Amino acid sequence: MTVDNECHDKPMTVENGCHDKHGKFHFVLIHGAGHGAWCWYKIVHLLQNAGHKVTVLDLTGAGISPVNPDSIISFEDYDAPLMNFLAQISNSEKVVLVGHSAGGLSLSHAIHVFGYKIAVAVFIAATMLPSGFFSEQDVQLGVPDLLKVSEFHHGLGPEHPPTTSKIIPEFQRETLYQLSPPEDAALASLLIRPAPLLAFQTAKFHEESDEFLKVPRVYMKTLQDRVILLEKQEAMIKLWPPDNVLSMDTDHSPFFSSPLELHTHLLQIAQLFP
Repeated sequence: MTVDNECHDKPMTVENGCHDKHGKFHFVLIHGAGHGAWCWYKIVHLLQNAGHKVTVLDLTGAGISPVNPDSIISFEDYDAPLMNFLAQISNSEKVVLVGHSAGGLSLSHAIHVFGYKIAVAVFIAATMLPSGFFSEQDVQLGVPDLLKVSEFHHGLGPEHPPTTSKIIPEFQRETLYQLSPPEDAALASLLIRPAPLLAFQTAKFHEESDEFLKVPRVYMKTLQDRVILLEKQEAMIKLWPPDNVLSMDTDHSPFFSSPLELHTHLLQIAQLFP
C-alpha cells in the first residue's frame, strides 16, 4: 500500500531525483521473512508526518497476501510485488529503497533489475549479498542460524524438503524483539506468517552488467541482534562494502525498539543521496 501525506488530495509526484521540489522523498519499505507491511507502522507514521511519501508492500505470501507461503517455490514469485511496483513508477523517479532482514535479498534483486530507479538502498540488519545465495559462502553469511528455535512445514509432503519455517512463538520475543516494547512483540506474534524457504533458496541474481554496482548502498548494523549476528553483518559488509555504515544499539527489529532513531537515520541517508 502507499501512504501519502494527508495534506495532499493526490499522491505526491517526484519531479527531480528521489525528492520533489519541496525536498520530500519517496521511501519504499520492504519487510523481512515472516513479517509484512504491518511491521513498519511506526516508521510509516513518522515519515508521513514529516511530509514524505511512503510505500509499504506485502511480498507474496506475507502480511495480508492471500497466497499460501507453502505454494511459493521461486524468489521471483515471492518478490513480484516489489518488481511490479518498481516497473510501474516513472523512469524519472528514484526511490529510497529500505529492506529489513531477508528483505535485503529483495533489495539486491531490485538493484540488478531497476537500479536506475533507486537513489539509495538501505539494508537494516539485512542480508546484503551482491548475487544472493549464489555460493556456499553466501549461504553461510546470509542464512541465520535459527534451527533450534524454528518449526518447519513440509507443504509438498514429508518426503520433500520443508517449504516454510517460522520461529516458534515462545521464542519469538527473545529472538526478534528482546529490546522492543512488549505490546509490539505481542502484535507481531499475532501477525507473523511462515517464511517461504524454497523461494529464498532460489534467490540468485546474475550480473548482466556492472550497472548495479553504481547504486549507492548504506548498511545499518544492529548491535544486539540475535538473528543476523553482528559478526555476520560485518562479514557481509566486508564482502560487499557499502557507501556508508551506521550502527544502532538495538535488537533485530529497530522499527519497534528504536523507531525515532531509525526515522532520523533514514532522513539523513535520503538527504545524503538525493
